[in-house]
Amino acid sequence: MDHSNMDHSHMDHGDHGMPGMGGGHKCQMSMLFTWSTKDLCIIFKGWHVTGTTSLLFSLLAIVLLTAGYEAVREVSRRYEIYAKNVGEGRRGGDDLSNTVEESSSLLNPGRSGGRPSEQQTRIVKAVLYAVQVFYSFFIMLLFMTYNGWVMLAVAVGAFVGYMMFSESSATKSVACH
Repeated sequence: MDHSNMDHSHMDHGDHGMPGMGGGHKCQMSMLFTWSTKDLCIIFKGWHVTGTTSLLFSLLAIVLLTAGYEAVREVSRRYEIYAKNVGEGRRGGDDLSNTVEESSSLLNPGRSGGRPSEQQTRIVKAVLYAVQVFYSFFIMLLFMTYNGWVMLAVAVGAFVGYMMFSESSATKSVACH
């Protein structure tokens, strides 16, 4: 049966998430590279760019988020060195020129000079790894907006984070996890 000539104007079909139908803002999802910020939503429907001010604040937030990823990577790297040195019974270490101390409250809370068990060390490493994986996929989702401004903010954040937090070489590649 052909329904193409029927009048459906009296029927409520809802807006079905289609642009131009219904009220409120709509999020545009582009699968092609774009510089457009019209109806740009970043990861969440509530993170909606409505103008220049919200774009600038969003880009600043993305820079800070991406820089934070570099901080998490550095904390993880330092904990690896700390755990290795404590496991070998050394204080400090050659790798960070004594910047990690056994009495650090972040690495060894509530203890002074005590050694964490192998299981505690493994759990902390696993938690740090899980945080890194979650964080890296979140940044990947930012990049997958295919918006040039967002992509630039991610790159600037990686630069800022590396300059602020990284004491290691740049040979470690960035990956989704």
